Amino acid sequence: MANALIETRFDLPGQTDFYKGKVRDVYTVDNDQLVMVVTDRISAFDVVLPQGVPYKGQVLNMIASDFLDATKDIVPNWKIATPDPMVTVGKKADPFKVEMVIRGYLTGHAWREYKAGKRELCGNPLPEGMKENQKFDTPIITPTTKADVGHDEDISKEEIIKQGLVSEEDYAKLEEYTFKLFERGTQMAIDKGLILVDTKYEFGTVDGEIVLIDEVHTPDSSRYFYHDGYQERFEKGEPQKQLSKEFVRAWLIEKGFHGHEGQKVPELSKDFINGVSERYIELYEKITGKTFEKADASIDVEKRVEDNIINYLKNNR
Repeated sequence: MANALIETRFDLPGQTDFYKGKVRDVYTVDNDQLVMVVTDRISAFDVVLPQGVPYKGQVLNMIASDFLDATKDIVPNWKIATPDPMVTVGKKADPFKVEMVIRGYLTGHAWREYKAGKRELCGNPLPEGMKENQKFDTPIITPTTKADVGHDEDISKEEIIKQGLVSEEDYAKLEEYTFKLFERGTQMAIDKGLILVDTKYEFGTVDGEIVLIDEVHTPDSSRYFYHDGYQERFEKGEPQKQLSKEFVRAWLIEKGFHGHEGQKVPELSKDFINGVSERYIELYEKITGKTFEKADASIDVEKRVEDNIINYLKNNR
């Protein structure tokens, strides 16, 4: 099994800050650039699993990088360069404290709320008689707060503006960008035989200009259905065939793990880890339509990543 990059502990030229997320290690350089390392860590139920998945970080980083390039005509984004397949270097933005979630279908969280009797979600009225995985007449935006601690919470456009999280003028731009990005992502998905069901976008400002930040249209931030067979499954009330990391959650549940306090994560076998790695590579190839080329993982992956970042910074600071 190839090496998996679990964590990094770099001391980069000009480094001024460091943040460790569930999956990403983010270095601030010269207070105006971010070096984002997408590690091979994998989380489920808000728990980071003890073993990493080879090539997962490369898959997520390269999908996001491709979609940032494919949408920069719609909205400028934070990306500057990808000096390593697991790394994106970009502009440090001042992030908005909301995430713009957009849904084309009644599924996931939205379906659970609907099933519980709610007929309004984040200010969007929901008609009676809808079924799980049904397509909305037009996509709806269901923003969430961006919590520093704990879970994100649903919030309406009116509350966002009332609380001063985003100005009315800026929110109008965020809405416009969100609809246009989702339309582009939907078309790109259709071309690959997929349905972009829902996704989230994060925005910030750089020198007063709104930019798109973080990952875009990856299987960790988005839900995809296979187009082939969607209608038949919907009419029969059957689960849709999905492209996401749902299979990891399903395996953990099968082993009795639900992320509850005190529960021990089941041992992840080499076969299972390799299987997850292969599924992520499949996701990449299906979503992008490209053949996945594995970065060299026969050597020390951490050193490879560090060397590529340092060489980039030496030549571009």
